[in-house]
Amino acid sequence: MSNVPLLQVKNLHTSFITDAGEVKAVNGISYNLDRGKVLGIVGESGSGKSVSAYSVMRILTDTGRVTQGEVLFNGEDILKYTPQQMQSFRGSRISMIFQDPMTCLNPVFTVGSQLREAIRIHTDRTKEQINARALEMLQLVGVNEPEKRLRQYPHELSGGMRQRVMIAMALACEPDILIADEPTTALDVTIQAQILELMQNLQKKMGMAIIMITHDLGVIADICDEIIVMYAGKVCERGTADEIFYNPRHEYTKGLIRSIPRVTEKHEKLVPIAGSPVDLLNLPKGCAFASRCECAMKICLTEQPEETWVNDSHIAACWNNVKRMYEESKGGEAR
Repeated sequence: MSNVPLLQVKNLHTSFITDAGEVKAVNGISYNLDRGKVLGIVGESGSGKSVSAYSVMRILTDTGRVTQGEVLFNGEDILKYTPQQMQSFRGSRISMIFQDPMTCLNPVFTVGSQLREAIRIHTDRTKEQINARALEMLQLVGVNEPEKRLRQYPHELSGGMRQRVMIAMALACEPDILIADEPTTALDVTIQAQILELMQNLQKKMGMAIIMITHDLGVIADICDEIIVMYAGKVCERGTADEIFYNPRHEYTKGLIRSIPRVTEKHEKLVPIAGSPVDLLNLPKGCAFASRCECAMKICLTEQPEETWVNDSHIAACWNNVKRMYEESKGGEAR
């Protein structure tokens, strides 16, 4: 098997042209995704995590465009694909689950017609095979009474059921990569756990790679092999789940972890991240998080931090991290 990662995103920049100016939503992110792995992308609203996924899928709005970078699938740059090539590529090789299934499913068509259409467009199955596959997919994702559900409309299903239908549509053509954009946001806690468990089981069964996008670190703690933390369109930290949770090296990551409620501390107050997200129309010269950071230094206001390797699998772009590593090295010399 080739050692080339299944997906390589290299120095990706995405902007939106508005009346007020150019909104730089993604500012040079890079990452690799290997076959059968789960990658988590975490950040506040406006951090660029969803836009980065839309850029990979090439489903940006008319005002959005990728201004720089490469997106390599098996070593081939899909940003150079024609619209016809991308239409064939989406669904068959890479699929996406969107945040709100109610707005993604067409309310005037039955669940069955929409599921069958997804299969018909991306495969050469016969009508009978398409019907059988649609039924099989609903059974696979745990939908009860699948024959009945195929005849129903989206509004007749619960939120959790609609999300299962969206997962079935995304996986119907057995893609190599599944992008899940906030797949549990509109669901209650119990259904959230069921959907995440379902995705874990399907990932292991089908061997696909998953990109899980969320604003909640707690949601992806147990399912991701690697986590990327994004802020202002940049990667501020990347590492394994254990490294991100137990050895965070960026102040923004630490803030996200502090804001996670803990069941064991019932009377403990949540510690929110102070301030507001940076204006993407007018990005600062230095670190985008500096104005909200309690540990900001002078250099943070004037120079952007470069990504620094903490170890072979953990990087962070934070001047405090550079300072800490320098102090540790000097301490080692003193000893």
